[in-house]
Amino acid sequence: MFYMKNPWVIVGVVAVVLFGGAVWYANHSVAESNEDIKITPNSKGNPDAAVTLVEYSDLQCPACAGFEPVIAGMLEQYANELRFEFRHFPLPPRMHPHAFQAALAAEAAGQQGKFFEYKYLLYSNQQKWSGAAVPTTFFLQYASELGLDLDLFKTHMRSSVLKDRIQAEFAEGEKVGVTGTPSFFLNGEKMEFESYLEFAQQIGYAIDPSLAASSTASTTGATPEGVRFGF
Repeated sequence: MFYMKNPWVIVGVVAVVLFGGAVWYANHSVAESNEDIKITPNSKGNPDAAVTLVEYSDLQCPACAGFEPVIAGMLEQYANELRFEFRHFPLPPRMHPHAFQAALAAEAAGQQGKFFEYKYLLYSNQQKWSGAAVPTTFFLQYASELGLDLDLFKTHMRSSVLKDRIQAEFAEGEKVGVTGTPSFFLNGEKMEFESYLEFAQQIGYAIDPSLAASSTASTTGATPEGVRFGF
């Protein structure tokens, strides 16, 4: 037989079959990871508020983590007057090697309704997972702490749709002039400020233009040591 005289033909056929099977499995895995994915804004506050604050952020950025309690305080103070939306802007791997994967983990948690809770854990534990060679163990731990379905979480971590979302938000950020993190837009205008106090004041004035600047600066208005804006 021809096949018996030419074993390389058999090897070639087997290789083609194995390659085809690998392609099928990869496509099937991607399709499975995208099942039932819902893309909605990562927003908090009053959805009908007249004032909208948008943050472009990198989850591995220390300055972004420093803003977490500030944003929480603003949302508590202006629960009915402010809408807040978080958008991803993971910096390049040479700067923050785990930023994109962290964003993907947060999005996977968001598919189970826990985006902001997961984001809080990432910021609270930023030094731990940022310094890990492979942060996946930490990401799974945080998902477990929130009571997420871990199998579903891991499936969504492979989602090409969620990866596309993160990349699209990054591209959108570049288009509107984001060059560092965190960057904030108040009703569509990029904010410029030098301290947490000035940041909070601008939001307060947008909500109520009649507000007068406080005569004494709160101690929370000072920029904490080690926090730099725009990086």
